[in-house]
Amino acid sequence: MKNKIFAKFDYFLILAVLSLVTIGILFIYSSSINSEGVSVTNEHIKQIVWASIGLVLMVLITLYDYRRLQSMTIYLYAFLIILLIYTRLFGKYVNGAYSWIGFGNIGIQPSEFGKLFYVLYLANFLYESQDMPQLKRFIYATLIMMLPFGLIMLQPDLGTASVYIPTYLTMCFMAGIPVKYIGYVLLFGSLTILNTVLPVWNAEIAANPLALITILTNIKLRTVLIISVFLITMISYILFKYFGGSKFFKHLAYTLSAFTLSLLFSIPAGKVLKDYQIKRLIIFMNPNKDPRGAGWNIIQSKVAIGAGGIFGQSYLHGTQSHYRFLPQQSTDFIFSIISEELGFLGGCLIFLIYTIILLKILYLIKTCANSFGTYIASGLFAIFLFHFFINVGMVMGMMPITGIPLLFLSYGGSSLLMAMSSIGLIMSIAYRKKNFNELQ
Repeated sequence: MKNKIFAKFDYFLILAVLSLVTIGILFIYSSSINSEGVSVTNEHIKQIVWASIGLVLMVLITLYDYRRLQSMTIYLYAFLIILLIYTRLFGKYVNGAYSWIGFGNIGIQPSEFGKLFYVLYLANFLYESQDMPQLKRFIYATLIMMLPFGLIMLQPDLGTASVYIPTYLTMCFMAGIPVKYIGYVLLFGSLTILNTVLPVWNAEIAANPLALITILTNIKLRTVLIISVFLITMISYILFKYFGGSKFFKHLAYTLSAFTLSLLFSIPAGKVLKDYQIKRLIIFMNPNKDPRGAGWNIIQSKVAIGAGGIFGQSYLHGTQSHYRFLPQQSTDFIFSIISEELGFLGGCLIFLIYTIILLKILYLIKTCANSFGTYIASGLFAIFLFHFFINVGMVMGMMPITGIPLLFLSYGGSSLLMAMSSIGLIMSIAYRKKNFNELQ
């Protein structure tokens, strides 16, 4: 019996996770040291406590048969929606968003835990709806994503909300949803982001502002544009559907309908996100446009990474962090400190450990015989990959600043507990990936 319990754990995966968590704690401590060599926060102590709780959760979830969660996913999802509504109405206002629930000195971020509940419910829906018409199935899956996404955007917390989209698209792809539907959402989403940020980019970032973009800032001109594009869309569809037009008209209607919707949705998006928040998203294109404002974080992060060279300045000897040049250095910009003190080789080590974790999940997706488990694993893979890709790209000045933490490394109990619980779920699926008839 004891040997059977031990067999449920993937010790190589656990080692990879604990290595990242340990490195995270060490550099959260380093980020607390000031120029006089004195630790000014106790964040590393809190992170050790959360890591210990996370380890217990990881073990317990591994031992629990994940298939028993199927009947509970609807309740977990409903609990998430209630929590998000409560957070928006009564949450603590931190860093420009109502995204935290506070209990004295303890705060949790429901949208972080919600990623796991959301993945479980969407996985169960995709599992139970395999006989449903694909378009209807995709629309329902989209609505499942839009509800928590919209509530998180109202906080507003664009960084956390953005994680929900690639997770949903990845899971839909693995569930066999036609690529044309997934591609349509990607096109619509990309155009919506573009139409939302273009006015701010034109006014704040562009070296030579374009007069054409003023259409997006003038409500009358935008209305005319929306009506015009919509009419062209309808004419193209009618020509294809009823008059035997070529597929060109079909593709034109497909593209222009996404553009029309993006013009409509970019209006509320521009209202929810303030100009300064949008500027943070696009300042990476030219951080020197506002070197002491929105561009400060990227500039200082790139200086820290560059200062590390190949071998780094050695542990506890990074100047950018200890002289407090890096804002949010224990959370969003933890990779900058690691690169400054351990250099290029230290950054490569982080890449290697993350690659091991992602490859482990990919192998599970390939070999799991239970569709419910496959969909869960694919959603968690998307979460880990998106967090890593966006955060590392952000600190290198290659991606927008969205406030997405580097899982296992960044300071924060909510994200760490979510990530370690997710690994427990991965191991629970891996142990039972072929024995899917008998619950354990």
